[in-house]
Amino acid sequence: MVREEYWQKVRSAKEGQKLSPEDILFLLSTAEREEEEVLFGAADQVRKDCVGDEVHLRGIVEFSNCCAQNCLYCGLRRDNHALVRYRMSLVEIVAAAKNARPQGLGTVVLQSGEDPWFTRERVIDLIRAIKEDTNLAITLSVGERPYADYLAWKKAGADRYLLKHETHSPTLFRGLRPGRELGERLQALRWLRELGYEVGSGNIVGLPGQTDEDLARDIQLFIQYDFDMIGIGPFIVHPQTPLAWAANGQLNRTLKVLAITRIITRDTNLPATTAAGVLDQNGRRRALSAGANVVMPDITPPNYRQHYQIYPGKARLTLDCQEFRNWGRAQEKEAGIEWSCELEGAETVCMDIRNAFLELAGVRIR
Repeated sequence: MVREEYWQKVRSAKEGQKLSPEDILFLLSTAEREEEEVLFGAADQVRKDCVGDEVHLRGIVEFSNCCAQNCLYCGLRRDNHALVRYRMSLVEIVAAAKNARPQGLGTVVLQSGEDPWFTRERVIDLIRAIKEDTNLAITLSVGERPYADYLAWKKAGADRYLLKHETHSPTLFRGLRPGRELGERLQALRWLRELGYEVGSGNIVGLPGQTDEDLARDIQLFIQYDFDMIGIGPFIVHPQTPLAWAANGQLNRTLKVLAITRIITRDTNLPATTAAGVLDQNGRRRALSAGANVVMPDITPPNYRQHYQIYPGKARLTLDCQEFRNWGRAQEKEAGIEWSCELEGAETVCMDIRNAFLELAGVRIR
């Protein structure tokens, strides 16, 4: 049963009324399925009203799994000696990025661990080569760097930067990222905004010791910083980390954070993350029905892709663009959905991937 107070809070937020920290915490705290569905439905409607039915595709190249950091939750952590390490050469990275345009992608995300081998100058060379050959929009996701690096990369042609803050709890952040402080992360995000990047951030839901109060503060941070993209994914336990003993995050809790974020931020780009699909085979489909509007096909060469193991199961659920094509055409037969636009030549796909995901999940398409 949906409480009248819950219904009223969701309806007010959907109509654009600002939520107080207490309101956010109230919406997060429900465990009632009917109330969750009211929240998800409102988020889906806000998504439709504010960003439309397009699913934005961002091709991702994970070019190095080497990392100088030792985060307790991440499979790329420095002390994970069981991981097969790799660094793609600049020639290989540019070749992978060039493959994005023929597959209908207008953006390439260059992501790695915090790998010092990729110096300021090497990343500049990478950005310039990709811009010269493809004119793709370039998103960098290479962690915390000095201000001078961010400045040089923007001048070289980088368009966007993705730097998840992970958690807005200084205590949790300090404990999970040894030697690092939340304030440093937030300073880097401010620098990126000042330099004119489109800025993405995000959090992990279900970290050991995390509370609903922590998640409410994450959502308040999203509002304060007015990010262009926000990645919200569940915590997935990796057996080669100090948190191997912990439990995975809960998908419904993650979707609640996602839905509230959509309702409050209105037109921010929100990905349906692979991590949601690890918890539940319908996880990404459910995210798309709770406010998400971005999918990231992986265009990393397969021989490297299998080793980018932030969490277990990631490689198994990764779809590249050709797999999206094949998958979509299969849905045309199974679900009677018109595959109305090809990937070639368009960065966004209307009424195809999103609706096919939702149809498979049993969600009624309005």
